[in-house]
Amino acid sequence: MRAIKKRIVSVCVVITIFLLILTARLAELQLFRTESFGSHHINLIEESVKQRTQSVLIDDGRGSIVDRRGEPLSAGVEPSVVLFPFIKSLNWPSEKVASITGMSEGIIHSLVSRAKKPVILSKKDGAELTQSDLTKINEFKFPGVYGVMVQEKPSELSASHIIGYTAEMPVTAKKRYPDKKLPLTMKIGAAGLQKAFDAFLLPESETKLLYHVDANNNPLFGVNVKYIADSSAHYPVKIKTTLDSDMQQLTEKALTQAGIKKGGAVLIDIQSSSLLAMASKPDLNVNGSSSSLSNYMLESMKPGSIFKIVTAAAAIENGLDHPSARYNCNLNPYGGAEEDRQLGSLSFDQSFSRSCNYTFNVLSNQLIKKVPDYMETTAEKMGLVHPVGWQGTVFHYSGFKQFPEEKQGTVWSDNRDKGSPKAVAQTAIGQKDVQVTPLSIANMMATIARGGKGMEVKTAEEILYKNGISMYRFPNSELANVSIDHYTVQKLQKLLRLVVSDEKGTGVRFRTLPFEVSGKSGTAETGRKDAEGHNLINKWFAGYFPSDSPRYALVVVDADTIASKAAANQVFYDIAAGLK
Repeated sequence: MRAIKKRIVSVCVVITIFLLILTARLAELQLFRTESFGSHHINLIEESVKQRTQSVLIDDGRGSIVDRRGEPLSAGVEPSVVLFPFIKSLNWPSEKVASITGMSEGIIHSLVSRAKKPVILSKKDGAELTQSDLTKINEFKFPGVYGVMVQEKPSELSASHIIGYTAEMPVTAKKRYPDKKLPLTMKIGAAGLQKAFDAFLLPESETKLLYHVDANNNPLFGVNVKYIADSSAHYPVKIKTTLDSDMQQLTEKALTQAGIKKGGAVLIDIQSSSLLAMASKPDLNVNGSSSSLSNYMLESMKPGSIFKIVTAAAAIENGLDHPSARYNCNLNPYGGAEEDRQLGSLSFDQSFSRSCNYTFNVLSNQLIKKVPDYMETTAEKMGLVHPVGWQGTVFHYSGFKQFPEEKQGTVWSDNRDKGSPKAVAQTAIGQKDVQVTPLSIANMMATIARGGKGMEVKTAEEILYKNGISMYRFPNSELANVSIDHYTVQKLQKLLRLVVSDEKGTGVRFRTLPFEVSGKSGTAETGRKDAEGHNLINKWFAGYFPSDSPRYALVVVDADTIASKAAANQVFYDIAAGLK
């Protein structure tokens, strides 16, 4: 008997402990950790509401990115009609909705009858709507039928690499914002301007329509739909960029038509040092290859003869640009056997316009004996070594960068190579270890065109509150240590003009444009081959125009291509002609 009582007591104790544990767990779930449960900090209240509601997202609350005229680049709003599924069992005004939207009543009925979640009718579905049409829809006062402005991403993404993209990255989000409790599913900026301005673009709250449902998705409390929105007059903000949508589309079209697979183009407004257009190939595909995620206009690559501008500038500064000097341009870059291109005896100016490698071998080896660090110091003075994108302090964000992915340039990987005449000659013509970004080349052209004053490149003009008032305006900023003296700039301007005006210059094809172009071509050997064994090159053309009153600096690079298919000149021509 005593043993039975003992067993009963033991069972009661176990049951009591179990009930206490269960009670503690329920208390944790329902009282103490309802808004931040588990290691992932799940909001249990929100999740329980989601289980018994259906909703349609009107706006995710994230700030938007617009071009210099205010046209949306990331996401805009479209007049739309929202139809909730429960109306299929009601006598709703489908005929009137069809008349206002311009859509077939049969198609609308079909969409609603098959819907398991709210149906949104907008321009992409064939609904031609205006703001006044939305007013007419809402005047029906029929539950489940609403006219609203719905956030829409552009069907064709323009400036995709510079705008960037967002992604769900909970680990990164926690590191980036340790003091914020962000939902696990919240997308944050992963690249481009979305990443650079992420702290400003983060949503405060969503705008949505929702209603409570039972297990069969029927309304629980009648057919009343709630409209939930943030009433703030300040958020979300807009990032007003310097980009021009028309110029951006022109640039992207030129690259696509020319069939450039890897490379791109950069267009800069010379006077303000503002980015007008930037496009990179291959096109951005978040779910595609890693190469499509790279903005090659911010990546370092071999520039080839574009780098001769640096050697020419150093020669001018050190008095080696003698007009009477002649160079045997039938020789190869190292003064040996004949070059493939037989250019004859050329002056300094002609050597530049016709891109004679041998001349720059002679000059570089003379210069390095006279000034051992001339290449890196001159390249730095011309803005090719350090990042050139706008950076500074914005409110409490120090070191804020408008181009977060921008790489640095390099001239020498090993300073011991300065003792090798062959390595010096290769470096002087943009080979060996020379790596620069297309953005820095474009900015160098702008610096030369504006008279030698180096400026940081801006791609964002200001941050605007929701009501249009400016939160912050990015000032024009000079580039530290980037400046070319007046005499050298004048000589460089003459040389760059000669590349096009010289009947044997490498830019002669641009003489047919309705304005004069100044620039420089470049062909860099990459040391790689394609599947058929052809040598792969980086083909460049960089310049500015009109020569007598410069407005635009433009750089085009066709990377990892073969000589017979290189299309950099064609793209440069098409973009310049389209700008007029």
